[in-house]
Amino acid sequence: MDSEMPLDGVCRRKPAGSRKGTPTYMNWDQVEGKWKQITGSARERWGKLTDDDVQTLTGQRDHLVGKIQERYGIAREEAEKQADAWSLALKQD
Repeated sequence: MDSEMPLDGVCRRKPAGSRKGTPTYMNWDQVEGKWKQITGSARERWGKLTDDDVQTLTGQRDHLVGKIQERYGIAREEAEKQADAWSLALKQD
C-alpha cells in the first residue's frame, strides 16, 4: 500500500522510488536544501507571506507552518496539512 495512517490521522504518501515514469516528491530535508529555488512556489501558494517572511524562512517545516498559521489565522493542524500537501506537490528535478 502507498500510504500509512499514523496515529495523528494524517495520511502521508510515501515518496515514489526511481521507477521510470513515476514522479518523485521532495521530503522536508530536500525542501530545506532547495528553499531559495522554491520560494516562488511558496509565495504563489500563500500570497499573504511577505517577502521578508519568505527570506527569513529556511524551508524548515515548523517555521513555515508557524508563518502560515500567523498570516492566515488558522489552526496549526490546518497549516500543517497545507504545508505537507504543498511539499508533496513539489516534484524533484
